[in-house]
Amino acid sequence: MEELVQTMKTERAVPKRISIMVPTYNEEENVIPLTEAIVAEFARSLPQYDYDITFIDNCSTDTTREKLEALCAANPRVRAIFNARNFGQFNSPYHGICQTTGDCTIPLCADFQDPIEMIPTLVAEWEKGYKVICAVKESSRENKLMRFLRTCYYKMIRKMSSVDQIEHFTGFGLYDRSFVDVLRTLDDPAPFIRGIVSELGFAKKIVPYEQAKRRAGKTHNNFNTLYDAAMLSFTTYTKTPIRMAGMLGYFFLAASFLGGVACLVAHLLGANIHELWLLPTIALFGSLNLIFTSVIGEYLLTMRSKINKRPLVIEEKRINFDDDGSKSE
Repeated sequence: MEELVQTMKTERAVPKRISIMVPTYNEEENVIPLTEAIVAEFARSLPQYDYDITFIDNCSTDTTREKLEALCAANPRVRAIFNARNFGQFNSPYHGICQTTGDCTIPLCADFQDPIEMIPTLVAEWEKGYKVICAVKESSRENKLMRFLRTCYYKMIRKMSSVDQIEHFTGFGLYDRSFVDVLRTLDDPAPFIRGIVSELGFAKKIVPYEQAKRRAGKTHNNFNTLYDAAMLSFTTYTKTPIRMAGMLGYFFLAASFLGGVACLVAHLLGANIHELWLLPTIALFGSLNLIFTSVIGEYLLTMRSKINKRPLVIEEKRINFDDDGSKSE
């Protein structure tokens, strides 16, 4: 009995551990200030918690890796995973979350656009019993046009999606260990964390924040990366585009049939139908065909990435993972 009581006291004495996960790619100007800011925030606001910081680097070409190695050497709470190559904006962060070992995990952008001072707020909501806390951009200091386009995209995907998507949610938030354990079992080679959060049905709490400007360096988002994100969400969580292609196909089939009958009747009545109308008609149908072939292709690309069962990332090495039995460098 005394041993049981002593064990319970020991378990209560062990503080909860919070894992911070930061994906990086060419963030040499940010990784050191970010680490310092996180350490200072825990010392100031969350001294009762243990913590670790896991960086997962997507094959940076600047001095990010050298700086991460120095941070790991100076602080055993800082860990690093170096990918063998750049595995994209979705796979690397997802893999990083799955490698964390804390009682909860908070993914952060390396560029300070996810505010460090939000960490205590997220933890407070977690302590109330929420398993997933989603930080949502209520406002942003980004370009007004980009904000408008993002809003239109989120509203469109939310209306079309088979699950209740969260507008202006980028993945920043807090995930309980139970949720992270489920992520590890999904075996999805093309994961979209924003959709998965809505899909799995865990009790969620929405916490608004204002997104700050990037502290330093250049954004890695461009038309291709944004288009990839849009297409991955569309092809994973919506049926509307492919259904729309089918419906429009049936519509134009009926219209073509009726148009053919009308032309035949007009010809029998001796009317002179100007042949130039054929050119815009062919162009219209050709354009529609290309658009919907592209939509179908996007679905096939997503299916291919999932069927191929490629690993999320290939790791080159790990640093400071010895404490939980994981492989080290």
